Amino acid sequence: MSSTATRARTSGERPVRVLSFSQRLSRWDLKVSPYLYISPFFLLFAVVGLFPIGYTAVISFMEWDMVRGEGTFVGFEQYAWILTQPKFWTALGNTFSIFLLSSVPQLIFALFIAALLDRHIRAKTFWRMSVLLPYVVAPVAVGLIFNNLFADRFGLVNEILNQFGLESIGWHVEPFWSHVAIATMVNYRWTGYNALILLAAMQAVPRDYYEAATVDGAGPFRQFFSITLPSLKPTLIFVVITSTIGGLQVFDEPRVFDQYGLGGSAGQWLTITLYLYNIGWGEWNFGRASAMAWILFIIILAIGLINLLITRAMVSDEGTRASGARRARTVRKKESIS
Repeated sequence: MSSTATRARTSGERPVRVLSFSQRLSRWDLKVSPYLYISPFFLLFAVVGLFPIGYTAVISFMEWDMVRGEGTFVGFEQYAWILTQPKFWTALGNTFSIFLLSSVPQLIFALFIAALLDRHIRAKTFWRMSVLLPYVVAPVAVGLIFNNLFADRFGLVNEILNQFGLESIGWHVEPFWSHVAIATMVNYRWTGYNALILLAAMQAVPRDYYEAATVDGAGPFRQFFSITLPSLKPTLIFVVITSTIGGLQVFDEPRVFDQYGLGGSAGQWLTITLYLYNIGWGEWNFGRASAMAWILFIIILAIGLINLLITRAMVSDEGTRASGARRARTVRKKESIS
């Protein structure tokens, strides 16, 4: 053994290191254990996520029989039937209208509330818990409350309008005003949730940037638009994407807006998800419902990509953090000199 090692040293070759079983096991543990830790999520997602998506895609090409649990292949007939229905296009227009009336004000209010909670105020924990309370309220309870607020005859909102000499609004009759009422319900539930997400991102911004900006004479508004908003770019993209998905899949609010849950007598607030539910569980036609689900999936994917591009273009972080770091270094130099 010593002669072999001597020959290896004289010839310039490195001696072969033999690993023990415990060392090999430790190496495999370092390589494999991270994947084992994250595998439960992917296994669960494959069962409750990917499998239903794939199964829905198969059913969408069939005339499905729920009793026998099988169907007849009909190709794109279900998709063609949906796209030729005027009710589908009405539901699509209602969905986009409610989405725009809810998502845009929701993002603005969430940014405003997060900016307020990020400042030095008393009882921060109380206010942060307060903005999250509407999120935990059951959708049915929200529907009952807002149905009383937006009742056509004796609703509180109409009573207030009448006190100012304005005419009552038919919240359950006129399409636009029904969309406003439903969007108000959506904003009530989700604004605080998004505000806390944005608040967490705001608190991750280094405070040196604000100190340097204050030394340079920048006010609160300039600091918000020059430091805070660009630093929130990843979080804003996340909030915009999730709001897009939730806004185009809105179901609970239009479902509980009246006692029938059919989207109004003339489809005034009928959304795609509500129309999908009525076809699937009202007419028991799961082939058409599956096809509509995939059409909605494609629409959400397209709108999500558009929102991603717009958000990236509107919120630019190039140079902002670098300039903030330079300003912070300048402040530290001034402090060291003084």
